[in-house]
Amino acid sequence: MKKILNHLFENKSFSRVEAQRILTAIASGEFNTSQIAAFITAFGMRNITVAELQGFRDAMLDLCVKVDLSNYELVDLCGTGGDGKDTFNISTLASFVVAGAGYKVAKHGNYGVSSGCGSSNVMEHLGYTFTDNQDELKRSLDSAGICFIHAPLFNPAMKIVAPIRKDLGVKTFFNMLGPMVNPAQPKNQIVGVFSLELARLYAYLYQETDKNYTIIHAVNGFDEVSLTCDFKTFSKTGEALIKVSDLGFEEINEYEIAGGSTIKSSADIFINVLQGTGTDPQNNVVLCNAAIAIQTIKPEQSFADCFYEAESSLVGGLALKSFRNLIG
Repeated sequence: MKKILNHLFENKSFSRVEAQRILTAIASGEFNTSQIAAFITAFGMRNITVAELQGFRDAMLDLCVKVDLSNYELVDLCGTGGDGKDTFNISTLASFVVAGAGYKVAKHGNYGVSSGCGSSNVMEHLGYTFTDNQDELKRSLDSAGICFIHAPLFNPAMKIVAPIRKDLGVKTFFNMLGPMVNPAQPKNQIVGVFSLELARLYAYLYQETDKNYTIIHAVNGFDEVSLTCDFKTFSKTGEALIKVSDLGFEEINEYEIAGGSTIKSSADIFINVLQGTGTDPQNNVVLCNAAIAIQTIKPEQSFADCFYEAESSLVGGLALKSFRNLIG
């Protein structure tokens, strides 16, 4: 690790192969917690390169617990986190809306690190038991239209660095990796990222795949469609700046989509939205993200039509039914 750290201190970057080897070594337990913390911290003081991001991704996918869900056409709604905005669990709620609309969702999630309540925190609080059993995941897809991929169960590197990330409490390159290393490797993906630079890196990497994707970055830093400002998207059709008014809405204030101060209060917001008692801003933000996920699967369909599908799922209780069927 001394050699690796000196390399970083000299402002040098790693090749794709070097980055893959380093993360493999971390996941294999070759370094102690102090060394890993030093590496994560030093790496956080400069911008990641495309080659490094590719190498880290390669290592995570090589090491992950394999799961074959190829019989399903899957979509994942996953943000990097790390935007420092502490919103409620928008992408997780949107995932149930999409599942309720009849699509198959493989939601990749984790505990909150730089935020108070990640998707795994709220799901665990609400009674979900994480599993890496492939048959159980398939049963969830069949009965609820959604399965939950809890990152630490599938990614050994995530499990090893989890306590270190929690102690550091700031976003790291592991935030950048999260959406890319879903072991189910869904064909369709909506990815929220916390910076425009990272959005461009993601766009470059996703162009190399056969995925249908929409990468989202709100201009004021949200890693999702927040309706607080305009947002950038990157997809197979190119780059676009979308105004809130283009979607048929007026801009809202950030406090209107704030998360709860505790996991319980975040879970309360979660259930309120599913049960139809969420506020208009909360509902609309969830529905817009769900609509873009549906449009990612069916790019020939208008946003308005996709929004109608999402709204029918939420208002008609189908999203809530999906949630209840998953919890069991």
